[in-house]
Amino acid sequence: MSTASPSTTLPQELALITSALELMTQEQQLLVNADTAGLDELTPRKAQVVAEMAALARQRHQSLAAAGFAADDSGMQAWVEASGAADALSGWQALLGKTREAKELNRINGMLINKQLSHTQGLINAMRTPTSGGEAAVYGPRGQAAPGGPSKRYVVG
Repeated sequence: MSTASPSTTLPQELALITSALELMTQEQQLLVNADTAGLDELTPRKAQVVAEMAALARQRHQSLAAAGFAADDSGMQAWVEASGAADALSGWQALLGKTREAKELNRINGMLINKQLSHTQGLINAMRTPTSGGEAAVYGPRGQAAPGGPSKRYVVG
């Protein structure tokens, strides 16, 4: 029984990483615009593409192991060099290039998420903290409206 070539999945992997890059570019714009509804719609699609990419990478790693190479990127590089197949080399290099692009885009999107989280945390803190000594906070630590203003209790004397 012959095993599949480690390069068999490269065209599919390349198509998926290209789709992931497109989704990450859309995600970046949604993050810049603070469009949470758009992010809610995009996130499952991106997760599906990533899951498909991971499945293909596992398949490639299994083929590498069956061929006697390390089941990782270094094993793929060694297999490509040993095979001498020009199409495998170009496919592998293209995949590595797109992967670097995706990592950079992911890093930038992560920075945008952190910025948005910091902004949101600042707003939450501002609502919890009085602006001056005489004012009450808008919300307490449990998210409930903080008591403030005139008392609604009556004094019977």
